[in-house]
Amino acid sequence: MHPFLLAILSLVLFTQCNSKQVSEQSTPTLYQEPHRNQFHFSPDSMWMNDPNGMVYYEGEYHLFYQYYPDSTVWGPMHWGHAVSKDLVHWEHLPIALYPDELGYIFSGSAVIDWNNTSGFGDGETPPMIAIFTHHNSEGERAGAIDFQYQSIAYSLDKGRSWTKYAGNPVVPNPGIKDFRDPKVVWDENSQQWVMVFAAWDHVKLYGSPNLKDWTHLSDFGREWGSHAGVWECPDFFPIALEGTDDQRWLMIVSVQAGSPNGGTGAQYFVGDFNGQEFVLSDDFVAAVRPAEVLNEQRINRDEKTVWVDHGRDNYAGVTWSDVPASDGRRLFIGWMSNWQYALQVPTERWRSAMTLPRELSLIRTSAGPRLAAQPVRELQMLRQEELFWSPEETGGLLSGTAVNQQEWILEFDPLAQPTISEVYLELSNSAGERLLIGYEVESQRFFTDRTITQLADFQAGFATQRHYAPRAPDQAAKIRMHLFLDHASVELFADEGQTVLTDIYFAKSPFTTARLFADGGVWQTNPQVFPLASIWR
Repeated sequence: MHPFLLAILSLVLFTQCNSKQVSEQSTPTLYQEPHRNQFHFSPDSMWMNDPNGMVYYEGEYHLFYQYYPDSTVWGPMHWGHAVSKDLVHWEHLPIALYPDELGYIFSGSAVIDWNNTSGFGDGETPPMIAIFTHHNSEGERAGAIDFQYQSIAYSLDKGRSWTKYAGNPVVPNPGIKDFRDPKVVWDENSQQWVMVFAAWDHVKLYGSPNLKDWTHLSDFGREWGSHAGVWECPDFFPIALEGTDDQRWLMIVSVQAGSPNGGTGAQYFVGDFNGQEFVLSDDFVAAVRPAEVLNEQRINRDEKTVWVDHGRDNYAGVTWSDVPASDGRRLFIGWMSNWQYALQVPTERWRSAMTLPRELSLIRTSAGPRLAAQPVRELQMLRQEELFWSPEETGGLLSGTAVNQQEWILEFDPLAQPTISEVYLELSNSAGERLLIGYEVESQRFFTDRTITQLADFQAGFATQRHYAPRAPDQAAKIRMHLFLDHASVELFADEGQTVLTDIYFAKSPFTTARLFADGGVWQTNPQVFPLASIWR
């Protein structure tokens, strides 16, 4: 999958040779290069974007991903592959799926066919089925519009080798230019496989008894949500309202433009699925008032949208299939970048990383059901000895430590400290660069601020303003901010994950000092600070 293929083709061709030369030069020790995140997944080398085919099987979480092994910029897409036993430490595996005569291998999903409905099993091992988009670049260059279609492949050895189905594509293109990114789920109620994929400005739902023969069920989304850009990378799954037996269906859809702070982002919808159609829940409809339609063109006047993440750098995120019922979690990961600048970020051997894995939950609020996301509990295994620190004794400063690789838990009570208008954690270095993460009291907004970093000129709009996220409704007075700070990223989970803000950044040198700042008083807090171990060393 790639949203701006025609627009960037010339850039790809121009930079491929140069990027190959860079990769052949001597580099710092692997996974210790400048800007290399230490507890987020990134490829050994070269280009990566969307997470694909995430599935759990026999003790392994599989993470496939859009990968181009010949350059650090986007090119003919493959499926890269890694596995983890704990969602934290990852083992790189050989490329899973290569381009073929039907085209590049764009985004998709994977499931375990436990009952061998596909017939690909051997009688002992249930097949792992990958569902993906074939992208025919020759057809695209020739001016066709039916150059994307859905195909499948299967594996009987835990995803180590794959056989593509001879009958591909299983869902031919009916004449839609953007027709991609299938996500498949088994619906127990209707006893069928359900596939949802993006079709320009909406999604299509198909049903199948065997993963090979598909029938169109319905469409969703033409009149709902953000249409500032093409829709991509949908996800679709049942989820109960937390603490109840009230089961809903959640649909996540990424959109190429119009996210809260600019560029690409992911929106979501809450509804019910009857085996044929997805219909928004009555208590969710008000959150996504339809866009106006003018001369058959959708416009975003007074549009309402609910977002998975308010930061600029969480795109194409989807969830793992087949997580055991004994676990019960809905686990999510996203691509930690933005198509506005993903091709230009200042890394050399590799490009981009994934967000932290997150547990999703659906909670009841006065505004209706809303999504919450929390970092997975397994990340606690990375915690080193806690740094005990009294901000009042040190003037709010924490120096002499690698603050690029830490977990922070901070609290602030605006009612107890009414003279304070703003609080933030500031990271800084000897070059005068600063990164801020905090909260504005009057506007009731969380924020990140990467504008005071020096490696931001690779893209004109990368670091020009603060990025904001509104505080969720129905919160207690005391604010809780849970932060993960890595060498090129910050993830803020506020109020138990009801507000999430993910941003990447690029500093000239590592941050070595942390300071707690309060405008209008002293931030009375006892922060918890944990250095985090690298997952690569």
